[in-house]
This record gives sequence, C-alpha cells and structure tokens, in this order.
Amino acid sequence: MKTKIALLILFISSSLFAQEQKMTDAEIASFKQDVNVVAKKIKTLSTDFVQYKHLDFLSKDIETSGKMVFKEPALLQWQYKKPYNYSIVFKNGKILINDEGKKSAVDIGNSKIFARINKLIVGSVSGNMFDDKEFTISYFKLKGQNLAKFIPKDATLKKYIKQIELTFDKEEATVVQVKLLESSEDYTRIVLKNKVINAKIEDSFFTN
Repeated sequence: MKTKIALLILFISSSLFAQEQKMTDAEIASFKQDVNVVAKKIKTLSTDFVQYKHLDFLSKDIETSGKMVFKEPALLQWQYKKPYNYSIVFKNGKILINDEGKKSAVDIGNSKIFARINKLIVGSVSGNMFDDKEFTISYFKLKGQNLAKFIPKDATLKKYIKQIELTFDKEEATVVQVKLLESSEDYTRIVLKNKVINAKIEDSFFTN
C-alpha cells in the first residue's frame, strides 16, 4: 500500500512538473522575439474578457465580464458589462472612471504607482513588457502555451502586486491570460478571448 501511495505521489509530481517546464536560454530568446514581432504589428486590439477575483476568505471567485479595447500607443478601455456596468479608460495620463453614470478622473502623473500599473496593463495587453530593469522575469513552457512570470523589483510596487503572470498562445504569440497576484493570497485572473486585431478604432471611442 505504501508503495502504491509513493508511486501515486511521484506520478502527480511528475505530471505537475511536466505542465510547467523552465525554458532554455535559446527558447527564451526565440519566445521573446516572436512576442515582440507580433506586438509591433498590433495597432489596435479588442477582446472579450472574463475576470475572476479570488479572495482568500470567499469559497467562490467573484466573476465579472466585459470587453477590453486597446489602441497604440497607450489608449486603453476596460468595460465591465456583467454583472454591472463599469468602465475604466486610460488616456492622456489620466484614468477616467464611469461607474454606472457616476464619472470621476485620477491623474496618473500624481502617482508613480498608478503610472507603473498603467504601464503594466498596457504592456500585458500588447505583450511588450519584457523589461529586466523593472522585473525579475522567469519563463516556462506549457502545453500549447508559454508562461512569463514577472516579479517587480520596486519595493513600493511590490506592496500592491507580488507577481504578474502572462500566459501566451504558443502559435499566435499573444496574451490569453493575465494573472495579478497581490501581496496576500488574493489574486485577479483575466482570461482574454475572441480577439480582433487591427480593426479601425477612432480615438473618440476612448471617452467616459
């Protein structure tokens, strides 16, 4: 019986290891090149998303969904549609918020943290965020996907975000999932689907 249990543990450990394998230096270079080539081609991007907010004290994740639209160099809108209407626009150094008709604005320039978070969000959408000065980055292979894990080097930012995980489709070299791990055991996981790249989007779309 003990032998069977030991074999089962070994099998599970091997399976977990097989799911997430570290990339070699050559694989990292190839992966980064593929992502950067695709990122440079993205002028606009729109995608549906489902967001799962995991709070340690809740038995079930909080699920919301909506649409995200990006236009280079840094116009970005997150529009939550279910279970409520709420939108956030990053534009001209400001964060514009529309909470079911109640509008407000935050000046990113007044906060280095907001500025860094804005850069992270835009980078995670475009896939263009391999900055070794800002992050300690590790790279892994998954089945049909690649995974990059970013640990902020800035101590202040680290208080808010412990780690960022970006999952990329291996063939398309675009982000399909963003996971933000907070300083506690809580995290936010955003799954992107139904992407449309380089459709015409006017600047006027990014109003709140």
